Amino acid sequence: MSWDLKPPYRKSGSKRIPTPGSSAPSTSVKKQNLPRLDPNTESYVPQDPNALPPTVTIHKGQVSYHAVTDENLLYKTLKNECEPPIMFAINRNLYAYVKIVTLNCCVNKTCWNVTSKGLDCVGQDEVILLIEALPDETRVPKDLLLFINQLHLEAMKGRKFPGFSGARRILIHSANIAVLAENYITSRPILNWPSSSQKIHLTLLIIHRWETPWAKVFPLRLVLRLGAEYRYYPCPLFSVRFRDALYFEIGHTVMKVLADFRNFAYTLPSVRGLTIHLRNRMTDVMFPRNRYDQVIKGLNNSNDHVLAYASNFSIAADSHLVCIQTNTGDESTYQTQAISINNNQRTITGTSFIVINGALKSSMGLSAKSSIVEDGLMVEIMPEKMEALKAALKNMQDFSIGCGRQGAPEPDETVNIKWVDNDVQFNLGVKSPIDRQPMDGIPSIRVHNGIDYKGTSRFIRWTEVFIINSDDHPNGVYDPVDINKLSGNIAKATCTALVKLLDLLANAGLTKLGVRTTIHPDNVGYEAGSEGMKLPPIYMKSLDNELIQVLHKAAQSSQDTHTVLELIFYILDD
Repeated sequence: MSWDLKPPYRKSGSKRIPTPGSSAPSTSVKKQNLPRLDPNTESYVPQDPNALPPTVTIHKGQVSYHAVTDENLLYKTLKNECEPPIMFAINRNLYAYVKIVTLNCCVNKTCWNVTSKGLDCVGQDEVILLIEALPDETRVPKDLLLFINQLHLEAMKGRKFPGFSGARRILIHSANIAVLAENYITSRPILNWPSSSQKIHLTLLIIHRWETPWAKVFPLRLVLRLGAEYRYYPCPLFSVRFRDALYFEIGHTVMKVLADFRNFAYTLPSVRGLTIHLRNRMTDVMFPRNRYDQVIKGLNNSNDHVLAYASNFSIAADSHLVCIQTNTGDESTYQTQAISINNNQRTITGTSFIVINGALKSSMGLSAKSSIVEDGLMVEIMPEKMEALKAALKNMQDFSIGCGRQGAPEPDETVNIKWVDNDVQFNLGVKSPIDRQPMDGIPSIRVHNGIDYKGTSRFIRWTEVFIINSDDHPNGVYDPVDINKLSGNIAKATCTALVKLLDLLANAGLTKLGVRTTIHPDNVGYEAGSEGMKLPPIYMKSLDNELIQVLHKAAQSSQDTHTVLELIFYILDD
């Protein structure tokens, strides 16, 4: 079963539960010091093209806003490598770090680095925008701040920006650009950014509007095409504004058969973690075992004669097929090229999709035929072979296709369809706030529009649960109802325990909390911490009063199973 998890709570709107006696005269005074919310932008970013939002400093949980009065000084600070990034206020509990940087990794491009802070509080990955600076550009590109605000507003409504399921896209309200999110380069350091090693950051690429159909139906093609254009494998870290489009009118492409470019009602089935490797006379199509449901879904939605899957970028490959569109007169054609790591010998080449056609006729004299089409692989087999392949996929069995002349002693090429180890390429680089334990490959569920517990001037919000261990289902398959109910009870007890202590926690800088619970008939307990340290006794005592009873009750009905969950909470300004 797939770990494409759904949030345990999805409500039409956030609920706020006040603490008894939490009348807050201090809150009204505090809100008088907030920046003005521009009704046109629904943010602190003013619509006035000559005005900037305030900058921010946060010390021991106290947020101070500063109006920008000297843009020349601001620009010098942004450009000074010795100065830290400047944080701008975008909305309540939403900020952006901004810095002008020179990317030594990318032919020394000078870029605006705009990184969000606060999207993870609404169940959304933080984002990074690296935009090449225009000549003589000295003003912060406010469109980028407004885009981050739009992501925040959408996430508050429960509509999250797509995360690590490959590249995805969303439009910016601007004349000629859109945005593509991708995660292929998250392991590469861009800048020593605050807290960047403890959370996921999506890198966003600005794309041309003509390229948006590809971003919607087949984003990997566009990502790799950008890499070929800027000679950077697999794709550039930065975006260039006002460039020419790399794709234009769709024209004649195999994708017109596999995807809907008019209404975007369907596209090539994707399997998370699927990779396709080409090497000498051998092709490996590798399906992760924990993506069986996605494989079968694609199989059930296919027709009798054609089976197709979109693959993912492979970190094991040292090169990848790229599809280049060219215009010759009135004709548009697609050509195949390859992009590779500089100075590396090409041994494994990745492809972006596979199409298996089961209509090969025996009169052709071939047992099967394999060929490269654009940036993918086309395999033609006979109808009876297609039936055998579908049966093998349903039974999670490996399958081999020999290509070449019938009766030949050896095939010219072999296509191996394999079931491989579970896909664990998610939550990479994420660390627990309790003790910095790596959460790489540990599945998690994001919580959208859950219940906030309100204190005097702050509230606590549950945003995520990590399923560290669940003996119920050793193959990574679990009953979401059980996890939802258990994690919901733990979250309620945690929030109830800490809601009267929120100001103390925030003033100590402990605004991101983790609670890791162990539930087994012979072993019941929990850990709680923030900033890599266990919480002080005052907080643990309050947690004991609420959590222990909940955990023991869960252990009594656990039927000898061993469950370890870690819940993430944020303390936010009301």
